[in-house]
Amino acid sequence: MLDISADKIAFVIIRARDYDQRGDRRDAAVAHELRDFIADLNDDEQAALVAVMWIGRGTFDAGDLDEAMATARAERTTPTEDYLMGDPRLADHLEAGMEALGLSSDSAEDDLLSC
Repeated sequence: MLDISADKIAFVIIRARDYDQRGDRRDAAVAHELRDFIADLNDDEQAALVAVMWIGRGTFDAGDLDEAMATARAERTTPTEDYLMGDPRLADHLEAGMEALGLSSDSAEDDLLSC
């Protein structure tokens, strides 16, 4: 079972794209918002978010979700927000992970963007 909602993952995808699209002119406010959002997730949600990213980049298969989440909990050595924001393809990996898990990032993103 995934311990984070599709809406929360979609929010990270949207904000990570905003952050990445700015290139050299990265907006400190976007970075701060994304960092705070991830930091405010509970430990289970953070582990699930890392697991989805790992599945999306091919480190784990979708069938290994429980193992990926356990590994994320056990191997955490830095703040999750620092770890995730250090991946320049975070949005792509999360989107691929959601797809591999049968979750629709498009509908979750559309719902968030229409608010």
